[in-house]
Amino acid sequence: MSALLQVSGVSKSFDGFKAINNLSFTIDAAELRAVIGPNGAGKTTFMDIVTGKTRPDAGSVRWGELGTSLLGMSEARIARAGVGRKFQRPTVFEDQSVADNLTMALKAPRGPFAVLRWKPSAASAARVDELAAEVGLSEQLARKAGELSHGQKQWLEIGMLLAQEPRLLLVDEPAAGMTLAEREQTTSLLRRLAETRAVVVVEHDMDFVRRLDCKVTVLHQGSVLAEGSLDHVSANPEVIEVYLGR
Repeated sequence: MSALLQVSGVSKSFDGFKAINNLSFTIDAAELRAVIGPNGAGKTTFMDIVTGKTRPDAGSVRWGELGTSLLGMSEARIARAGVGRKFQRPTVFEDQSVADNLTMALKAPRGPFAVLRWKPSAASAARVDELAAEVGLSEQLARKAGELSHGQKQWLEIGMLLAQEPRLLLVDEPAAGMTLAEREQTTSLLRRLAETRAVVVVEHDMDFVRRLDCKVTVLHQGSVLAEGSLDHVSANPEVIEVYLGR
């Protein structure tokens, strides 16, 4: 399996504070990965660098089979290349229906004239139905997004990202604020999505990470402290000291 994302020797300082310190790791093309670590470990900065929001001081970020550099690309271009990011707080259009939210997110020509001329087609309607089914919102298509539960809004946002056909999904603390039933549904959704693309989940909640049952990367002071199954990293004395022993 060839690497989809290769982060090599990446460092980033903010006013003398090293947020990322010689960070290196690899994500495969169809893989579920959890990234954990205490506050200030560099989890958000890592996502900011991969999505083009922040430029590192050193290192490389390579993407896809050709090993294209993501550094220097705009955020929009990185998104078009196939990197999707879901923030902790869902950003959906509350006054629009679930179907309209998904329709607006579809991968379509985005120039000003193309947008004006764009009309929903049978194909786009079928794709919206498909996306709603994928994230468990088929019954909610006509509802306004603002009426959905917190968990359903999170799924809608994942559906909107999937509409862009990303090859890598970066998901920030998806389980926060969810009911137990929603968390279970989110677990199976993320595991299913990772069968056909890379899904990286940044999470604080160890119980949720255990449910994901995937490879875990532990960050500490901006670099990889340990990597492996949750049981493997949980038994690491350094991980216990800096993270689990608090």
